[in-house]
Amino acid sequence: MLNQAAAAGDVDAMLEAGAAALQSGAQRQALPLVRELLDRHPKDARLWQLFGLLNRDLQDSLSALEAFRNAAALQPNDALTATGLATVTFEAGLPAAELFERAIALDPADRSLWLRLAAAWVQEGQAEPVISVLEEELVNDPSWIEGHRTLAKLRWEAGDREDFTRSFERAVAAVPRNEALWLGYIQAVTHDQLHERALSVIQRGKAALGPVPELEAVEAITLTELGKLEAAAPLFARVAHLGDLSTLVAYLRFLIRSGRVAEAAAVAESNVEQAGPWMWPYLSICWRLLGDSRWQWLEGDPELIGVYDLTSTLPDLAKLAEQLRALHWATVEPVDQSLRGGTQTQGDLLTRIEPEIRQLRAALISAIEEHVALLPPPRQLHPTLVERRSPILFNGSWSVRLTGGGRHVDHLHPSGWLSSALYIALPSEDERGSGEAGWLALGQAHDLVPELPPIRVVEPKPGRLVLFPSTMWHGTRAFGAGERLTVAFDVKRPD
Repeated sequence: MLNQAAAAGDVDAMLEAGAAALQSGAQRQALPLVRELLDRHPKDARLWQLFGLLNRDLQDSLSALEAFRNAAALQPNDALTATGLATVTFEAGLPAAELFERAIALDPADRSLWLRLAAAWVQEGQAEPVISVLEEELVNDPSWIEGHRTLAKLRWEAGDREDFTRSFERAVAAVPRNEALWLGYIQAVTHDQLHERALSVIQRGKAALGPVPELEAVEAITLTELGKLEAAAPLFARVAHLGDLSTLVAYLRFLIRSGRVAEAAAVAESNVEQAGPWMWPYLSICWRLLGDSRWQWLEGDPELIGVYDLTSTLPDLAKLAEQLRALHWATVEPVDQSLRGGTQTQGDLLTRIEPEIRQLRAALISAIEEHVALLPPPRQLHPTLVERRSPILFNGSWSVRLTGGGRHVDHLHPSGWLSSALYIALPSEDERGSGEAGWLALGQAHDLVPELPPIRVVEPKPGRLVLFPSTMWHGTRAFGAGERLTVAFDVKRPD
């Protein structure tokens, strides 16, 4: 279809074929053919828009930005083009607020554009005005749940730990029978320091709505994380059948914490076909606890973990560290992430177009390709040792800055294929502390199963990259003082 459209020089056919390529994963095949047709039809805004979308999917921000700028120059009043230009400009790390304002003017009904505008303002150092604008908008529309979530997250990361959910409070007072609003409120206080607060919100939600299964499910989840297993048991008996992923994962955690490991393994195995990336990490725990040798098939190969020194291919680490620090606007950790005692950057770090970031990206891709070439052969059903292992694309990238006492709780990245830690700046030996302070622990879920040792621990060093399966548990030891600055990313699952 692509070749036929190119041979015929048919723009409409190429647009149809290009849209199919975006859906099927054939972006690399489509790109040169669209480029060839653009040489013949350089004034066709639709072709430039398609070329921009293909490059964006392939994470080439510079080419996507150029394409959307050309498309916008040719059709300045097209809402989709305006939205595309604003989006790729933001992803490139350039000021995009005015472009999102233009997109909103062309498509005022698209509420998601307000949230993207908010992210652009934050990226440009305007967090406080964003909070004020969202606050006013939520007074007018208290049922806008994504707006509440965004506002609560911004307030939390700006340091407001007590009153960061006040827009939710006003909303549930105004529309107390809105179930989705209560569930959004509860999700906003999902943090290991806030479980008691979440439980209070759940009880108020149940009083307003009655016996709603979804509220009983989040109550069971919260009680499990608080260690109140006896109270959680009858709730899980009523809601474990719901079938949603969060309840299923919480039920596994409940079973493991209750010592019902064989039962947890059976539940995970029966759901691995539908929810494999989430089930494999819990199967690993269960198989190791049960002495089942299948954990070796899953995580026992040493080649699954790679440690690489990238110092010679990275930008100057001191300059890169300064550039990364400038992107850390928050004052506390995100409420919904694994770090404790630090901050995390917003957006995708590796789509930015600063020369240092582009050099960083190139060095990482080269190291990932080396690691992938060393992986064991494909295994049927294995979450990491898959048949198809290219192209190398990222499924999220960010920087984390931890300070004294900071750590990552043990966690997972099941939406990725490979995950990572790249060390940019580290505390001195005197600051760090003794032993394995600050080290990366792989294959350990200490908060869930304290007695289970890690599969491997890795000492951080500046310029060192660690790659490991995204389904593998990982976290860090706390350290004494100083700064621990890293870049992290997930590699997109090729299949």
